[in-house]
Amino acid sequence: MSPSAIPFWVHKSLAQMTPEEWESLCDGCGKCCLHRFEDEETREIQFTNVCCRYLDQSVCRCSDYPNRSLNVPDCVSITLEVLEDPYWLPESCAYRLLAEGRPLPEWHPLVSGTGETVIYSGNSVGGRVISELQADNLDHHIIDWIR
Repeated sequence: MSPSAIPFWVHKSLAQMTPEEWESLCDGCGKCCLHRFEDEETREIQFTNVCCRYLDQSVCRCSDYPNRSLNVPDCVSITLEVLEDPYWLPESCAYRLLAEGRPLPEWHPLVSGTGETVIYSGNSVGGRVISELQADNLDHHIIDWIR
């Protein structure tokens, strides 16, 4: 197979990717936009079904992506530094998978060729979450369907 036929995420390191390639790794699942709890001793993450107010649930993308860090100061931008210890990202996150030396799953849009596979595989939070503007106590919203 010629080098040009090998997908960029297979033959390039995360550090070698262009900004466009980097951004295309996001599968649009919306999991990183959910509120979560972390046990500081065990580093166990518990996700809730409560999403950031800026998550457009119909497409599972930030509705104001360019200004996300201004709108939500603790919104974490995925960088190489963050990926040095990506334990807090969902196990299915492409950034985490590649940082850990694992392949992208078959349902990832870069592999399947369509974003619909994120939905069909059950990896999208669309239709399964509520906005933080509607939520009460986050302790009442802990879920176990995210890996």
